[in-house]
Amino acid sequence: MNGFAAHGLDADSFGEKAGVGSGLKTFDAFPKTKPDYTAPSRRGGQWTVVILAICTVLTFSEFRTWFRGHENHHFSVEKGVSHELQLNLDMVVAMPCKDVRVNIQDAAGDRILAGDLLTREDTSWKLWMDKRNKEMHHGIHEYQTLNNEDTRRLSAQEEDIHVSHVLGEVRKNPWRKFPKGPRLRRGDVVDSCRIYGSLEGNKVQGDFHITARGHGYQDFGAHLDHKTFNFSHMITELSFGPHYPSILNPLDKTMSTTDQHYYKYQYYLNIVPTVFSKGSVSPDALPSPNRRSRNLVYTNQYAATSQSHDIPENPYNIPGVFFKYNIEPILLLVSEERGSFLGLIVRLVNVVSGVMVTGGWLYQLSGWFVDVVGRRRTRGKSEGVLNGRHSHEDDE
Repeated sequence: MNGFAAHGLDADSFGEKAGVGSGLKTFDAFPKTKPDYTAPSRRGGQWTVVILAICTVLTFSEFRTWFRGHENHHFSVEKGVSHELQLNLDMVVAMPCKDVRVNIQDAAGDRILAGDLLTREDTSWKLWMDKRNKEMHHGIHEYQTLNNEDTRRLSAQEEDIHVSHVLGEVRKNPWRKFPKGPRLRRGDVVDSCRIYGSLEGNKVQGDFHITARGHGYQDFGAHLDHKTFNFSHMITELSFGPHYPSILNPLDKTMSTTDQHYYKYQYYLNIVPTVFSKGSVSPDALPSPNRRSRNLVYTNQYAATSQSHDIPENPYNIPGVFFKYNIEPILLLVSEERGSFLGLIVRLVNVVSGVMVTGGWLYQLSGWFVDVVGRRRTRGKSEGVLNGRHSHEDDE
């Protein structure tokens, strides 16, 4: 039947010859089918192409997942004794600089004249509004107000908690400079004050506030008329720790305006020290923050809540913009890690073998289903022929 018998040949003569390894055939867990027992088919070729395509797609997906790595979030108590905390500020207040006072008062009892350490520039509120409108028109930034948050801005903040995005943004601005503001032109009304720069303070709970001249502290000079108060403000940046201008913090690009003169803005901030790391690193083996690294970023994240309202005009109430911050005693380590290459190989073997075994079972089940359907159809046709023959014989 196989064509070999007509020539006096036997199919067994073409098998493996007896030799040194012939005894191992007893333990062969993968029995082979003789070639004359198999026959290629078009359906089998189609199934093979489909299985190979699925294996290729899943293999590429595994390679991509392994190459991109995965993020781990590790919380621990902050080690060591910290002393100082850097504050970075860039904001505009709708009052002239000569009428604005900027100070810090912390839980240690220290009072820092932040107005002498930060840079103050007289500017025009209209210039900054034009700058904001231009940026929003070109889609560069999304500004928020205290009563309205843009969903696109929230998605942008979500990106700034991933290691690869943070490292990329930090490398864009290695000099960490504050951007230049709009230049005053002839005829512009000087009615606002830009306050920007970085300063060092005690790493304890504190209150950073902006008030008017003669309110909150004893100040030499004439008492400022309440009708000149306007604490409308635009926060371009407010961050803690090393200055990374490209990272979007919760209060960055925030603007708030009011028509009330005796008004108080309060922001409550909870600061969490954070480290972004490219690669696996233990919290106990972190290098010094003063040591610069392309794959390690020390910063601070914070959550912000706000409350603003007008207050009665009396000596006990002080209008202004207040930032009350509290430092959490924990450290968040966000690391981007990649699994071992051996683990990748094991996953690829499991994926490919699983697809091939599943494809084999589906191929056999589909073949069995086709055979059953074909037999039923053949059986119905045969009954029709027999009935026709019987009817012809009866007529004879």
